[in-house]
Amino acid sequence: MKSFSLFIAFLILPFFTSTTNNHEYYVSVTQVEYSKKAQSLQIISQIFINDFETLLRKRYDENITLDTEQEDEVVETYMKRYLADKLKFSVNGSPVSFKFIGKEYKEDITYCYLEVENVSNIKYIGVTNQLLFDVFADQQNILRLKLLGKIRAFYWFLRMIRAC
Repeated sequence: MKSFSLFIAFLILPFFTSTTNNHEYYVSVTQVEYSKKAQSLQIISQIFINDFETLLRKRYDENITLDTEQEDEVVETYMKRYLADKLKFSVNGSPVSFKFIGKEYKEDITYCYLEVENVSNIKYIGVTNQLLFDVFADQQNILRLKLLGKIRAFYWFLRMIRAC
């Protein structure tokens, strides 16, 4: 019974902790899905708002605040620039560029919508995901791919990137 009580305490503990950047895990999730109909890669990157804000402040402007009604237009420009620098794609061995469609905030997550257009006859895809590695030593990035009828998940850790 005592171990069950400890288990419940560990489940509830995150709800009573601070929501600042002092959380235990630094994770982003990027989902890539191939749309045969649209002939495009449709990409959604999910990044914690406070982590993305910390990065943008350190990299571009210390006064940036995300998810406000008075959010400066330059925020989206910085997001586009950062994502283009740290998230790279190739299709069948050739580098491709994505278009930044937009962003939205839901709860504590920034959803960035991207698209690589004019993709046909896809055989394989290459992805480099270095999001937030330059700010958080323990950053982990999860990539979910859905293409050619298969679903795959991959994980990036800073240690793996440096070892390559």
